[in-house]
Amino acid sequence: MARRTSYPGWSMLFGFAISLCLCLYFTFAAVQGDYGLFRRAEILGDTAKLRVELAGLEAEVARMENLTKRMSDEYLDLDLLDQQARDILGYIGNNDVVIR
Repeated sequence: MARRTSYPGWSMLFGFAISLCLCLYFTFAAVQGDYGLFRRAEILGDTAKLRVELAGLEAEVARMENLTKRMSDEYLDLDLLDQQARDILGYIGNNDVVIR
């Protein structure tokens, strides 16, 4: 009689081990990978910080647009013009007192 060298139980165990390893690998990749759950949470946190920064920058742009409009020919704010001349050119007014 010929002796069998392969046992059907071993191939089943080997198939189960390979399947288990693949499941564990894909589960790990789904949690820790580049597109995993932890990366998603990190991206959502970054998105929240960037939205706050965007709101601040939009407020800054609105403030600068307001100052630009007030310095335009159509709408000239004399107080702002006087303040800018003093700050940039170093002018002082007639009623100002300089203390050294």
